[in-house]
Amino acid sequence: MRKYSQLLLIIPFIGMGALLPVANRIEPYVLGLPFLLFWITIWMILSSGILLIVYKLDPSNEGSELE
Repeated sequence: MRKYSQLLLIIPFIGMGALLPVANRIEPYVLGLPFLLFWITIWMILSSGILLIVYKLDPSNEGSELE
């Protein structure tokens, strides 16, 4: 399971790092935000969700609870 967790951690890096030049534009506006700002915001939210998934999949966290 550890290899899958490490692969999951690459996804936010690709989304915010490697694909950022592709998303570097102002138009269109999404929810009132320029596209680049929306892109960064959505990846911050997705990164938090991915980190939660990795935390839950990690066998060393078995028995511990999120507080």
